[in-house]
Amino acid sequence: MALLIPQGVENVFQLQKPEGREHLRRLLNWEEFDELKDSRRSILLDTLYESIIFAAGKGFPWVEVAQVVKFTEELLRETKGCSITEAATILGNKLRDYEGQLNTTHLLAQCDYFHNTFIRHYKLYQYVLGRDQDVKLTVTHLEVCVPPQPLPLAAGKDQAVWKHEQQVVELSAAEVQKRAYMLQLKEALRLEQQHLLQEILPELPGCQHQVLKREELENLINEAIHIQIECLKELLQSEIQRTFVTGQSGQDEALKLYKAN
Repeated sequence: MALLIPQGVENVFQLQKPEGREHLRRLLNWEEFDELKDSRRSILLDTLYESIIFAAGKGFPWVEVAQVVKFTEELLRETKGCSITEAATILGNKLRDYEGQLNTTHLLAQCDYFHNTFIRHYKLYQYVLGRDQDVKLTVTHLEVCVPPQPLPLAAGKDQAVWKHEQQVVELSAAEVQKRAYMLQLKEALRLEQQHLLQEILPELPGCQHQVLKREELENLINEAIHIQIECLKELLQSEIQRTFVTGQSGQDEALKLYKAN
């Protein structure tokens, strides 16, 4: 691997993790790779990045931080396929090799770090970094519908006021519908009244100006009055029913609104 310079690892440490990992990849002269498809290289990059975070967090000089990255890469490569006993021996030998490059305190901290991470989870490291994985990956692209942009708070309304306005709109629409229905009903009753009046007119065979007797005329008038009264009664009953239903619905909504408040 390329030997990192102190300024490079310092820049990696100062960046956020995504940007820091990407900067470290460029410092290592790695080509760009797919994080999902090449999980082994992604985990290796994570391991090297975490070694920088560890060393810098412990106060290592930037020169020694760069050496820790080099130490980590060599340890992972040299222990590939070894048993845990062999790996512990390799770790001890490498720590002795780096005695001239790290002071004693930092060397002990590094020893604890690799024992608590690399040795403790050695089988996992070997399984992930030492074996070829048969990865079957399915990628599905989903479209995310973002919520609409909310109105400014200054344009907002109290919930009770908004519900009241909605109730007024609903009642107004119901009133328009009721008026249209009543006009249709009046027209239908008018046509039915006209039809009934035509039916009760006496048939005058041969002469359209035949003089009616008084009794026949009174019966005819009474029948016409009866038809008028029945039509008006039906119209009035329909008007009362629709008014009562609309009023009851409005009272129910008002009662719900009052309970909510």
